[in-house]
Amino acid sequence: MPSGAVQRRLPASLREHPTFRLLFWGQALSVVGDRITPIAIAFAVLGLGSASDLGLVLAAGGIPFALFALAGGVWADHVGRRRVMVASDVVRALSQSVTAALLLTGTAEVWMLAVLAFVYGTAAAVFMPALMGLIPQTVSPARLQEANGLLALTRSTASVAGPALAGVLVVSAGSGEAIAVDAATFVVSALCLARMRLGAEPGAAAGPGAAAAPAGHEPFLDGLRRGWHEVRTRRWLTWGLIAMCTYHVFVLPSVFVLGPALAEKQLDGASSWAAIVACFGIGGVLGNVVALRLPLRRPVFTAALALVGACTQAAIIGSGLGTAGIAALELLAGVCVALFFTLWDLSIQEQIPAHAVSRVSAYDFSVSMGLMPLGMAMAGPIADALGLQATLIGMSAIGLAGALAWLAQPSVRRLHRPPSAAPPPVVPTPVPGSASPVAAGGRERHA
Repeated sequence: MPSGAVQRRLPASLREHPTFRLLFWGQALSVVGDRITPIAIAFAVLGLGSASDLGLVLAAGGIPFALFALAGGVWADHVGRRRVMVASDVVRALSQSVTAALLLTGTAEVWMLAVLAFVYGTAAAVFMPALMGLIPQTVSPARLQEANGLLALTRSTASVAGPALAGVLVVSAGSGEAIAVDAATFVVSALCLARMRLGAEPGAAAGPGAAAAPAGHEPFLDGLRRGWHEVRTRRWLTWGLIAMCTYHVFVLPSVFVLGPALAEKQLDGASSWAAIVACFGIGGVLGNVVALRLPLRRPVFTAALALVGACTQAAIIGSGLGTAGIAALELLAGVCVALFFTLWDLSIQEQIPAHAVSRVSAYDFSVSMGLMPLGMAMAGPIADALGLQATLIGMSAIGLAGALAWLAQPSVRRLHRPPSAAPPPVVPTPVPGSASPVAAGGRERHA
């Protein structure tokens, strides 16, 4: 197919915005590496120690989100999102290269892998808030929903394909080689970011009632306070963070910890769990495809509805429906999860002043990723006391209470997208020998 035809088939955000195109391809490759590492590191640690050692290494990678995400958001808004992201990619490329070298040379020890996981997690904790703030700088407001949907689609697709690729790499080569591949993806991502051409860091307000960016250098603690001010003055955002917290502390940990245990005891073990996870992943892909084009006037309201569906994940697993029934419902839950996260990110980017997007996103990552290890630690003991199914249903009930409380807020139902988010009119290229749609007095418009 000629390159011109391929170009025309690309989504508008990729055709029209070269800067976003660089961001997209760099992240599309990097996120595949992100999905390879958990499986590779799991087999590497289990080859050196026990399941408790694996828990230590995984916790070392997750704790930095609670410790450093807020600082990373303020830092990104101050010194520049791209700079923070390039630095994060370089640090992660180095940490993964050292991890790979230790495994390849047979000198790795569990404590070394835990330290390197902490370094990796710290870099990831500052990267994500910076990414949320950078995306609106790479596309026009009318293409922001599509851009978020495309990036989310790469994550959903990688969640399905990445583990399979990891399995092939670990079996055919080894954990060290698989992690070396991840290190290489961070180098590519850093090069893509370095080639991007951006204007000045945002200082204009975005969204109704947004405040102007503070002039001059802002002390770190003042930046942190301003970020919290942006959160607490918007009830839709405050209650959204509460709902996000209940989902990540109660619902997701129960799925991750108790789902495999229930599959082992009441279903057909690993094969059942693989089918359930695969269907959930397919649902995530479908949800992000919908998010690419779904015309929305109230994305916050739609996100709240989607979170209600997402919070049923644990109850579905504990429903006793059997593998086929659980897998089918988890596919629908996957659609809801994908819609929620994509529209939540979009709403923050559109409704928060441009100069504060990263630090507000940092509160999001702090209460979600940062607190999730707490839920992981609680799920097992609670299930021992109450039973698997009762715990799964109860955890979903807590998540649903948070989601419904968010949905009940009047500001969630009233908030609309800014006028600049309307898709621009698209004039098709006239076919030679035919009348131009504009000259004929009409204009085709694509939502």
